[in-house]
Amino acid sequence: MAAQDELASRACHLDGWSDALRCFRVAVGADDSELAVMVAPAVNDSEREPLYLLAGGPGQAASDLAPLLNAFRKINRERDIVMVDRRGAGLSGAFRCGFEREMPADLQQFSRRLADCYLQRPDFAESLSSRQTVEDLERVRMFLGHGRIALWGGSWGTRTALLYQQWYPESLSALVLDAVAPIDTKVFLTATAAERALQQLERDCARDPVCARFGDWKGQLAKMLNGWSAEQAASFPDPLTGGPVTEPLARWVLANAIRGALYDPVAAAQIPYAVHQAGRGNYLPLSGITGLFQNHADSMAMGLTFSVACAEELNRIGADEVAADSEGSFLGSAFFDLFRSGCEAWPVSSKPYAAPAPREHPVLLISGSADPITPPYYAEQQLGYLSHRQHLVVAGGGHINSRRGCIPELISRFLEMPGEPLEQACVADIHRPPFMADAFGPALGVSAVSVERGDQL
Repeated sequence: MAAQDELASRACHLDGWSDALRCFRVAVGADDSELAVMVAPAVNDSEREPLYLLAGGPGQAASDLAPLLNAFRKINRERDIVMVDRRGAGLSGAFRCGFEREMPADLQQFSRRLADCYLQRPDFAESLSSRQTVEDLERVRMFLGHGRIALWGGSWGTRTALLYQQWYPESLSALVLDAVAPIDTKVFLTATAAERALQQLERDCARDPVCARFGDWKGQLAKMLNGWSAEQAASFPDPLTGGPVTEPLARWVLANAIRGALYDPVAAAQIPYAVHQAGRGNYLPLSGITGLFQNHADSMAMGLTFSVACAEELNRIGADEVAADSEGSFLGSAFFDLFRSGCEAWPVSSKPYAAPAPREHPVLLISGSADPITPPYYAEQQLGYLSHRQHLVVAGGGHINSRRGCIPELISRFLEMPGEPLEQACVADIHRPPFMADAFGPALGVSAVSVERGDQL
């Protein structure tokens, strides 16, 4: 922190982290924009290279990653950990468009509201990009007086990290990439990945004596989604009140709620029971799952999300690719349709990337085998240009696994000796949480024999 001691900063706090941070405002751009920069100072003055945390989305703020610092306490003993809210996110002027208050279920209404938001700040919307974010990150590195830095990226943050590696390789020491979105991969084509995650959940459920009693719940889900009726949509329970929803639940919203639950193994463990109950006419458990993600827009600056997604992802995806990705999946085009509709109202110019060049930085890749949007095969098949990479795959893991089991310890070891192969045996000790057995939760401590006899449920 020696170089930072000479800079103007203030003590601050973020939700999810109890210790004081050092916070800076860094001027960027000709319009006097300022970035919010938060630093968790190293406990020991060892002058190790700092670790920067890059948030996902695109549209999430790095300041929202403060809870991750709890898992990274060992890393923080010797290294500063830096969070930079990119322009248009979090404390750097979040470009929200009002969707944190209400997310319309009608895509035409959503598109109209997004168009109104765009027209209020068209130049700002056009300016936001991954290139700008990487350039700003480099400005912050120099402002803080850091030499080479290590990057941790989660989800879309891995894309940002990989682009930083391409454009500023001399500033980088190592990469930790959790839920990898490679530069060449069209990650908004997510239906196939989501279907594979659901199939893995089905296989794991069939091997579990409690969950297996729910029978063909995946078939029930397909039947329900394929036959979703206006009557069901209008009578679906509100997750907060239990009464009918004020606005009919659209099929695309329900399908995306299932996809969202697959991100988190704890939420995914509730799906078989919830679908089984819905097949019996009780939609309350399934309503609870949709409620977990109703306010997901709270954590995303939607103006930033669409500026980046429309210019860097949606513009390079064709209708034939959407059809191929959607075929035979429970999700279909429900996820893509939201962004397709939004991008029609958000006319930013295309901002393509060049093909990635070979890089020799040490890279630690982390994947969940049941990740519904950035599955392990993205990391395995699309990163051949990285010559020094290691890959941790968490069995049954969803989206982002850096806080689970021994993964924080392995990240710490990697950063200490990035050129050495990691001993990965402990990763096999990370398991799915127990499946939900009934309205009271999982059947903890119940033997397979007693369950098969019918002593539970």
